[in-house]
Amino acid sequence: MSAVTTLTEDQLALADVTLDFAREHLAPHAVAWDRDKHFPVDVLRRAADLGLGGVYVREEHGGSGLSRSDGVLVFETLATGCPSIAGYLSIHNMVAWMVDRYGDDVQRRRWLPGLCTATALGSYCLTEPGAGSDAGALRTRADRDGDHYVLTGVKQFISGAGAAGIYVVMARTGEAGPRGISAFVVERDDPGVSFGANEQKMGWNAQPTRQVILDGVRLASDRRLGAEGDGFRIAMNGLNGGRLGIAACSLGGAQSALDRSLSYLADREAFGSRLLDAQALQFRLADMATELAAARALLRTAAQALDAADPKAAELCAMAKRFATDTGFAVANEALQLHGGYGYLSEYGIEKIVRDLRVHQILEGTNEIMRVIVARGLTETLR
Repeated sequence: MSAVTTLTEDQLALADVTLDFAREHLAPHAVAWDRDKHFPVDVLRRAADLGLGGVYVREEHGGSGLSRSDGVLVFETLATGCPSIAGYLSIHNMVAWMVDRYGDDVQRRRWLPGLCTATALGSYCLTEPGAGSDAGALRTRADRDGDHYVLTGVKQFISGAGAAGIYVVMARTGEAGPRGISAFVVERDDPGVSFGANEQKMGWNAQPTRQVILDGVRLASDRRLGAEGDGFRIAMNGLNGGRLGIAACSLGGAQSALDRSLSYLADREAFGSRLLDAQALQFRLADMATELAAARALLRTAAQALDAADPKAAELCAMAKRFATDTGFAVANEALQLHGGYGYLSEYGIEKIVRDLRVHQILEGTNEIMRVIVARGLTETLR
């Protein structure tokens, strides 16, 4: 990141603050949190003390009022300490942004103070057991009953579920397809809300992933976020920013893996010389650094487009998410190889980064769906 000359002084200062936080509060504990499946809520609240609980929430509503261009710096630097915790914070901030952007004044006053301080964590509930990539086919229902809605259904793979207090839930209020979906804010203690077991996962073990089960959850109509039928649009607009956050987390984790590889090869000798002096290994390091720089440039272009409300922003966010998450995983996997057998040991932290970054190619829309979004943009004028 020090090689980037296009950042403002404020952005450089922001990166320094978040990098210091990652080094002090995340990196020393990341391996243990992963091993023990510990979700460090206290650390998330410390991050919120720095303004990282409401990164995109407007200042007048208690947030930091940062841009998407600022946000990708925040999540990349946090992920150098722990991609799993940085990834959860990205999701939490997506929820907070959705409440700020689509909520009314009463809803903002009700939920944003807790979200911005991380005294109430947020979860995003779109995916279902039978509706993953085809989000428009979701089956969770919100049936109107006078001035209330009754929600029934199951949400799958929900990050932070159980620990989070606030859930933005997409449910069907009308016709089949995307136009029949509305968004609701559900609280953890609402009657009828329960949670499945914590999933046993390959990575992201430092945060819980559980089903959210809605069994006749009765909500007043003021729990609806936005207008009836706007839920799919709200969900997709939230995901544009969420994809940038996960892409940034991939770059941060991969950058940490590259930095560790440089140190390891500098300290390790074979056949009478440092491994770092072997040109073949230098070339591999050079390719890793080049690919990360290219992904970072695309990510920042996409973030600027989203900030500017560019008509092509959704496509650019999809491009950046696909490219950065594929690149991040590939770089981390190469770093493991460069560490040899030591890379496979948990105490070195490399294999954890590889496991954490693998899921980034799946969540916030699989990379196959990112290709669909980009291809649709390329071909829409020819239909």
